[in-house]
Amino acid sequence: MQTEKIITHITQWLHDYAVQARAKGFVVGISGGVDSAVVSSLCARTGLDTLCLDLPIRQHPDQLARARAHIAALQQQFTNVRAHSVDLTPPFEAFERDNAVPDNPHNLLALANARSRLRMTALYFHAQINGLLVAGTGNKVEDFGVGFFTKYGDGGVDISPIADLLKTQVYALAQALGVSEAIRRAAPTDGLWDSERTDEAQLGASYPELEWAMAQHQAGKIPADFNGREQQVLETYLRLNRAAQHKIQPIPVCHIPPQFFQNNP
Repeated sequence: MQTEKIITHITQWLHDYAVQARAKGFVVGISGGVDSAVVSSLCARTGLDTLCLDLPIRQHPDQLARARAHIAALQQQFTNVRAHSVDLTPPFEAFERDNAVPDNPHNLLALANARSRLRMTALYFHAQINGLLVAGTGNKVEDFGVGFFTKYGDGGVDISPIADLLKTQVYALAQALGVSEAIRRAAPTDGLWDSERTDEAQLGASYPELEWAMAQHQAGKIPADFNGREQQVLETYLRLNRAAQHKIQPIPVCHIPPQFFQNNP
């Protein structure tokens, strides 16, 4: 993996896309995790306006501290980086109060996804008033493997600069970009729960394991080809991948036969 060449390539791609779209730059939601740290660093390198938003919703203090420290570090390094904090806890709690159904088994997950969609709304608000593009922070395993994102939440973006990189490759970029060790060492989490649930706990496998499973699936392997933990991981990957097809695949369109628009003879 030629890390510096990849960094240069993505930076140039971001710059060229924004210029062609007649956008002034980018807005990035900063979570305190490695993906958003890498994306914001790449956006900053374009020299275009880069607005970093922290969007806490009853956020764990460690996550918010990492996010703000990363934004401050970027601002020290790049004059084109701006920061804004949007406390989304009050609007989320108003939504939760009026809509939550505690006795419904899907209540907690629906509320977690509502947090992500509320953040998307805030990102697009600030994108529109500033003439910016919303830069996505999803990586290849999340976006195209297990679908570990919220439809029209963190999956609602204008561009996806790291969606062709595996999570382990994102970590390699993070180190080369000078992302803090605190972020690089933090356990990945989506930050959508009151309890600090890690991605691995939710998915049932680590990112390196899921990357391995993704490669095996693409090679045509099946769980019966393996034993023990490898078999379990591949089964987990396939289950998640099947369940996420409605997110991974383009929105289905019902195409109307042309003759239906013709007058009957």
